[in-house]
Amino acid sequence: MNILQKIARKIITISFDFSVSTIERFNDMESYNQKVSALRNLENGMLGKEIATCLDYHQLTLVPNYESHDLKHVLLDYKMTAEDEIRMQAFMLGNGNYTIPCFAILVFGAVLLPDLWSTFYKDYKKGRKSIPISSWTIEDYATYTIHELRLKLNKPETEKRNVMNLKSITKLGAFASIIAGIFGMLFCLPFLFSSNLSDLVGAGFPFVGGAILLVGGLITLSNLSRTEKSQLVKVV
Repeated sequence: MNILQKIARKIITISFDFSVSTIERFNDMESYNQKVSALRNLENGMLGKEIATCLDYHQLTLVPNYESHDLKHVLLDYKMTAEDEIRMQAFMLGNGNYTIPCFAILVFGAVLLPDLWSTFYKDYKKGRKSIPISSWTIEDYATYTIHELRLKLNKPETEKRNVMNLKSITKLGAFASIIAGIFGMLFCLPFLFSSNLSDLVGAGFPFVGGAILLVGGLITLSNLSRTEKSQLVKVV
């Protein structure tokens, strides 16, 4: 690992640590500490017990409004490192978690860790082959064994067939819109700081257009995700 790769990973680690500490500073953590304490009392092998063990090992606790984040780390066996954090977001994107935080973290990681693009793509494909888990909560699954939950992750063969229908075309269009919007905004961004009025006007409209494409794509993916979740048969 070269010096640039080490610096990129350090930046990601510092960013996540700062985000977590900021959230904790503005929330009452007592109830979350009690929840972790309750998870410690579960039997070995249960998902909740494994979550508590993982948090204790890293000297962490549950983060307010992001409790399911730690569930996914343990369930999917992604370590709490800079690399695995981004890998997990790639998995979740493939799994249908079309949310702004997921996109933001993945783009942030992809920019800083270009050496792992092929790995991120493999995780994305792995997420596509698994049943949707973005709505799973500790309250619902803490008492299940981690072994049985991992067995349930794989989709039935009939669900793995990728048919080019209207929904898949819409999804591809949404991804294209997001990518085009991001690149358009990044391309125009330097010109927005120019002192030349013509540069500001010339870059301002395309920048707004890129933002519209980005937001439109995210909204479309979010709507598709809600539709897929509503049609999913409960498997546990």
